[in-house]
Parts: sequence; structure tokens; C-alpha cells
Amino acid sequence: MLAQSLRTAMTAASGAKLDAVLSDLGWHDMLDELPDVAIPLVFRLLGETGAHAPVLNDVVLREAGAAPGGTLALPFAGGCWVVWERGEGVGSAIDEALPIHRVPQGDLLPRAAVDAGRRALGWWMVGAGRAMLALARQHALDRVQFGRRISSFQAIRHRLAETLVAIEGAEATLHVAADSDDHDGLASLLAKAAAGQAALTAARHCQQVLGGIGFTAEHALHHHVKRSLTLDGLLGNTRDLTREAGKALVDRGFAPRLAEL
Repeated sequence: MLAQSLRTAMTAASGAKLDAVLSDLGWHDMLDELPDVAIPLVFRLLGETGAHAPVLNDVVLREAGAAPGGTLALPFAGGCWVVWERGEGVGSAIDEALPIHRVPQGDLLPRAAVDAGRRALGWWMVGAGRAMLALARQHALDRVQFGRRISSFQAIRHRLAETLVAIEGAEATLHVAADSDDHDGLASLLAKAAAGQAALTAARHCQQVLGGIGFTAEHALHHHVKRSLTLDGLLGNTRDLTREAGKALVDRGFAPRLAEL
């Protein structure tokens, strides 16, 4: 019931309007009382619906010991810092729909705040990956070439299957990060890196499945691709996080067990 209410809200509104609707639906209360349920649900639905709201601020602020409802500077790829405003009209260089703009370097965030933000962004990118996969799958079922639906072509099936495997794997790492004793943030770091890689894999494979129509501004794919690139850059992108994880493991001299298989 809650998931359907949230999906309906995200389908009807975005940005500051959705921020207000989520507040009315009890987002701040859910974040305080049921964060392990609220964060995956809200952020995954944001990815699936293509909507956006400045709720990443709330997740990071809560773990930093501050009240939700405000904003703070967040690290971005390339050594930049940005603020995700709680209003409209401030575009980013990648996704003009998001009210994100660059700011001078902010204060270093507590480890727990960074980890929670990374997990939230991971769920958002998993949702975006699923949205891209759904678009490509439907196109493969509808598109006919040489008298056959292209969903019957092995190359198409392989791309869709590889996308699904990447998304499911990323979702599994997010569950592990939420359940593990992640004192040094390694599990959350790897979870966001996996989610970013899954979203980029989805963008690449789904673009190939959709062909020319996927390049057009009229098709929804480009929206999810740009959104994923922006989200990947927040709190460390896939490439930087992968290198950071590798350096941490080399410094330790061993790889800790993060999940019981």
C-alpha cells in the first residue's frame, strides 16, 4: 500500500513538489523509525519512476546528527562539491532537471553519513537500471525485423540478460552493506560502486537494444542515462570508489569477508 502511494506520488510530481508530498506522506518519520525499509523503497522508486527529490540531503543530515529538511555540501566526482537545493531552477551540467550546483569545498562528512548516502544512491541507481531494462525489454518485444521480433535474437537476449545480472548483483551488494558491520565503510563503498557499474551497464546495453530511437530526446532512455551519470558522481563515482577499495585491500593485506555465501 505504501509502495503504491509513493509510486503514485512520484508519477504525478517531481522536485520541490514531490519533496512536499513525501513530507506529507511521513518521509521524515519513516526515515527516523524505519530507515532500513524507507531508504531502499523511496530511492529505488525514484529510479524506477524517473522522478527526483532532494531527499538525499535528509539521509546524510540524519546520519550527521542534524535535522532533516535542509541542505549541505556533498562531494562530487573530480574533486568538486555540490549542493542539491530544495527548490527549482538550478540546473547541473549533466542533468538540467536536477537543482544541483557547484559550491566551494564543504566540511568533511562523518563516515556514517557518507556510507548511508552511498547506499541510498545505490538504490536510486538500481531503480534507474531497472527502468532502462524495462524500456529495452518492451522494445525488444515490440520491434520486428526480418519478420521476427528482435527479442528472439540471441545478441539481444544476451544484452538484456547481462543487464539483469548486473542489476541483481548490485542489489545483493546493497543488502549486504545494510546488514554488515560496516565500520570502515568498505561494504557501502563497494555497494555504490556495484550499483554505478550496473547502471552504466544498463545504459550501454539498453542503448544497443533500442538502437536509433534510444538516442532521441523524445525517448525516456536518455533521461535515465543522464540521471545515472549524475548520481554516479555523487559521494564518489564508480571508478574512484573501485580504486579506493583496491588501495584499502592492498593496505590491509587481506580481503575481509563481507557476506556469508
